[in-house]
Amino acid sequence: MSYKGYLVEENNGVFTSSIKNIDVPKIESNSVIIKVHYSSLNYKDALAATGAKGVVKSYPFIPGIDVAGEVIESTSSKFKIGDNVIATGYKIGMSVFGGFGEIVHLPDNWVVIMPKELDFLTSMSYGTAGLTAAACIKKITDAKCTDKLPVIVSGSSGGVGSVAIGILSKIGYEVHALTGKTSHEETLKEMGAKKILDRTQFMSDPVKALDKGIYSSAVDAVGGEILAKIISMISNHGVVSCCGNVAGPKFTTSVFPFILRGIQLCGIDSAESSIELKQELWNLLSNQWSLDLSNQTKIVDITEIEEEIDKILQGNQIGRVVIKHGE
Repeated sequence: MSYKGYLVEENNGVFTSSIKNIDVPKIESNSVIIKVHYSSLNYKDALAATGAKGVVKSYPFIPGIDVAGEVIESTSSKFKIGDNVIATGYKIGMSVFGGFGEIVHLPDNWVVIMPKELDFLTSMSYGTAGLTAAACIKKITDAKCTDKLPVIVSGSSGGVGSVAIGILSKIGYEVHALTGKTSHEETLKEMGAKKILDRTQFMSDPVKALDKGIYSSAVDAVGGEILAKIISMISNHGVVSCCGNVAGPKFTTSVFPFILRGIQLCGIDSAESSIELKQELWNLLSNQWSLDLSNQTKIVDITEIEEEIDKILQGNQIGRVVIKHGE
């Protein structure tokens, strides 16, 4: 038995991709084989598809860190044939063939039951990006950050940022969206942003050790000196949830925001989060934090994915891209 997958191969340092037939693996103990109905495109998937060093263990390989589908074979006491499930992160699409294929074979402790309020398409409209946004916001709500001041969201037009804007707006926060794509101002406002901040203008003044505390908290999806400036502008007992580095892995700050205002800088790694936290986040996304992402989600066939990979690597992707498998 075989399935179709988007296989990335390496030949003398040159990476090529094509749709190929792959043999279905023999199931291992405490595992499930899932028929993938939908997956999604994330920045890490684009890196894996183009051979970026340090992302994928070895080639040939099928990327795709997100999976929504149906269990078709199980050696697990947790799942039975016919269960609708979601799997994100861990080593999916990195050392284990991922969601750019019609079939995945995964350990049962990487998989959660899909909440009944969700479906395959909706869950992948969130995907890892949505799960990361939810994890960022949970840090803010757990700390009971005030809603009397706005929250700033960087990388606001991307997958994490766009979902974060929607959730924060829904639960009562005023959201200021920081972006380098001010041409998408109306789109960001439709997502729930109250104010759009131009990234160039925001960074035009030097970063201070401590600036005016005008934000209650922040979701930062870009890192670099943007993160440094955001930290300096968080008010007393605020939280900065940090989950990205597209603006650079390094930043320079001072101890003042931490010792004078008591703010928290929280790193978010949704890929390696506990399966219990992931189930909790999916429950939130299916209920209190649910969003209609249909207007910011593009659905493509796996044969159309290369164009979308180019867009996300060039920083031109807006919202979410979902991959549909089968007819």
